[in-house]
Amino acid sequence: MKMRLAVDDEDYDKIKKELAEHGIETDDSAELVLSKANSFVDRLIVKDEVTNERVVVPCESIIYIDSYGHSVEVHTKDNIYQANERIYKILQQLDNNEFLRISNSVIVSKSHIKKISPTLSMKFILTLSNADRVDVTRSYYYTFKEAFNI
Repeated sequence: MKMRLAVDDEDYDKIKKELAEHGIETDDSAELVLSKANSFVDRLIVKDEVTNERVVVPCESIIYIDSYGHSVEVHTKDNIYQANERIYKILQQLDNNEFLRISNSVIVSKSHIKKISPTLSMKFILTLSNADRVDVTRSYYYTFKEAFNI
């Protein structure tokens, strides 16, 4: 049996060793995920689009995550990576004090928002630290306003 660990760095080696003692192998591409209740990951394991290698991306370097159909992309300052999980599952793993869903297909890092521009139709347009622009849709309008005390 293979299992992916979604735990913080402090516990990672300890849990990995304990699982190995019970005959459970850890693999970053495994379907089964072991995580701690009420804890958030500090990194995501994604795939580099160019080299097709698995890469560990620290959550603080994530600017935003977006999905198109079955494809989920993780955007950082330097690169765009492919995630294996659906966007709602990734959101469950991330710290809700740092990340916010702004539409059905986009999650942003609050710390990477550089400009908030309101529109006439109950929407916001966000300019992010990498100069990309994303929309806060009407469905998430009030949630966004509450998160930023607007």
